[in-house]
Amino acid sequence: MRFTRHALTVLSLLIAAPAAHPAQLSPMEELGKAIFFDSTLSEPPGQSCATCHGPVAGWTGPDSGINATTVVYPGAIATRFGNRKPPSAAYAMAPPLHIDPEEKIFVGGNFWDGRATGWLLGSPLADQAQGPFLNPVEQNHPDAEAVLAKVCAGHDGERLRALFGPAVCIDVVQGYNAVAQAIATYETSTEVNPFSSKYDHYLRDPVRYPLTAQERRGLALFERDDKGKCAACHPSRPGPLGEPPLFTDFTYDNLGIPRNPDNPWYRMPTAINPQGEAWIDEGLGGFLKTVPRYADLAPFNRGKHKVPTLRNVDLRPSADFPKVYGHNGYFRSLEAIVHFYNTRDALPRCEGMASPQPGVSCWPAPEVDSNVNAEEMGKLGLTPDEERDIVAFMRTLSDGWQAPAPAARRP
Repeated sequence: MRFTRHALTVLSLLIAAPAAHPAQLSPMEELGKAIFFDSTLSEPPGQSCATCHGPVAGWTGPDSGINATTVVYPGAIATRFGNRKPPSAAYAMAPPLHIDPEEKIFVGGNFWDGRATGWLLGSPLADQAQGPFLNPVEQNHPDAEAVLAKVCAGHDGERLRALFGPAVCIDVVQGYNAVAQAIATYETSTEVNPFSSKYDHYLRDPVRYPLTAQERRGLALFERDDKGKCAACHPSRPGPLGEPPLFTDFTYDNLGIPRNPDNPWYRMPTAINPQGEAWIDEGLGGFLKTVPRYADLAPFNRGKHKVPTLRNVDLRPSADFPKVYGHNGYFRSLEAIVHFYNTRDALPRCEGMASPQPGVSCWPAPEVDSNVNAEEMGKLGLTPDEERDIVAFMRTLSDGWQAPAPAARRP
C-alpha cells in the first residue's frame, strides 16, 4: 500500500469520526455552505461551486446532459470550457503537496494536477477554493477584490464579519483567504463527508450489516496484491487510529488513459487554449514545471494525475444518470474503467473509441506514453465475472445507504 505514514499522520488529525447522521453545522461550516451554493458569485452570475460539484452525484458533475456529452463543464460564460472533468469535493482532505521522504513520490495537494498545494493557506482545500472564482473558464471574476466585494455586500457579509472581524471586508488578502477557509471548513464537515455508505456500516458491524457474496468477492479482489491491486492506491482499511478509509492515498499516477476527443478544450479559442488540438494534459508534471525547486522532477511526473477517492464513485440521483471516470472523463461507466485497468496491456492498441465498453478488442494509445503505471494495472488477468465483482463492491461506497428493514416475524 503506497499510502505513506506521513500522510496518514496528517489525515488522522483531519478526519472526523464517522457518524450515523451528519452533525449540526458550525457557524463557519454554515457560512462555507452558503458561499458554496451561492450562484451569484460568478461573472456573470449563475455559477456556484455546486454547479460542478453537486451532492446528488457524489459532489462531482451533477448535470446528466453534460456528463453524457462534453464531460467537461462550461463556465459562467457558457462558451468557455475547462480541460478536465470536475473531481469530487468530498473526502478531499489531502495533506499539503510534498515529496514522501521514504518513497520519493509526490503526495497531497488538490486539483487533478496538484496545483492547489496547501502551501499558501496550509490546506489544499482552501487553496483550491480560491482557484475557480478567478478562472476565466469557470466563475470568471477579474480579481479577488471583486469576489470579496460580492460576498461582503451579499447576505453572507454579516456572517463573514462576525466570524473574522470587521476588517475582513477591507483587507482583500485577509478577506479572500477567509472566504476560502470557510468553504474548506464546509468541505470537511460531516454533511459533505458523512461516511454513511454500506461499506462503512459493514466496517462498524459486519454481522449486522453484511456484504453480499458478490460484494465480498469484489472486496477480496480489490485488496489482493496479486490480482485486483486496487487497494495499492485506494486504501480500503481503517487507518492506524481507526479513522475510516478515504479510498485514495493522495498520490499521482499516469494510468495510460487515452485522449478524450469529446473534450471541448481542444476547440477553445487560442486566447484560452493556445495549443488547440495539439494540447497534451501533462498533469502533475505540467504543474511542477512552473515550480522552480521541483522543475527538474517534471519529466518524471509528466502525465500523472491525482488518485481520486472512490467514495461515492457510483452515487447518482437515478439509475440512468450518466457518470464518467478518469481525469478527462474518457470512460462512460464503472465497468469500462475497470475493464481498462484489467486489459490495457493485454489488448492491442487502436485508434478512436471515445466511449469504450467492456468487450472491446483494443485500446487507443495513452495521451502521455511515459511514466505509465504498469505495476498495479494493465494486465491483471481478471475474468469478466471478477470485473463485475469489483464493480459491485465499489457500489457499496455510496453515502446515504439505508439498511433494509428487518423482515417481520411470523406469528
